[in-house]
Amino acid sequence: MRVVKPAEERKNEILDVAEQLFVEKGFDNASTNDIIKEIGIARGTLYYHFKSKEEILDAIVERMGREKIAQAATIVADWNVPLMERLTGSVLALNVDSGVGVEMLAQMHKPQNALLHQKMQESVIAGVVPLFAKLIEEGNTVGIFNTKYPTDAAEMIVIYSNTAFDELAGLSPEKREKKSKAFIYHTERLLGADEGSLAAAIMKIFSK
Repeated sequence: MRVVKPAEERKNEILDVAEQLFVEKGFDNASTNDIIKEIGIARGTLYYHFKSKEEILDAIVERMGREKIAQAATIVADWNVPLMERLTGSVLALNVDSGVGVEMLAQMHKPQNALLHQKMQESVIAGVVPLFAKLIEEGNTVGIFNTKYPTDAAEMIVIYSNTAFDELAGLSPEKREKKSKAFIYHTERLLGADEGSLAAAIMKIFSK
């Protein structure tokens, strides 16, 4: 006898099971039949919520992005933690380095999923820029930063780092070090910070 669950609960159950199967088997090898069998639901129930496996992937990525941004927002809002630690912590909270996240990133970087990758980037940028702008504004207030355009500075840094961080993994140690130093240098100029003042915080991010 199948259990009838509220729509939102069932939808999240499908996403949870699909996530696990995508990690265990890989997106290409996991099927909607696997998801149906694991949960014990009718095919019509699955297709009521999601029309295809690709749509399930889209929903997983969207949910993952929301969760990451929420984690970063919690860190940014904790005034008991020094500004530079919140800056580092909020960026690290956005990193995906294990399990489900790694599999999802692998799928997003495939040519056939270019639109999904673009949507994820746009979603993250829209959620992250306001958070970083708050930190920059706070830095202006306490004298760490000096920029007239906190939101624009945050947008430039996020967009550039979104590309730069992805590229670092495939670089030689020498090129990686040069690119990291260049990113720190230009970020400090953009924010009106003293030279070298952001090195420790940003290198913690690159080291992850």
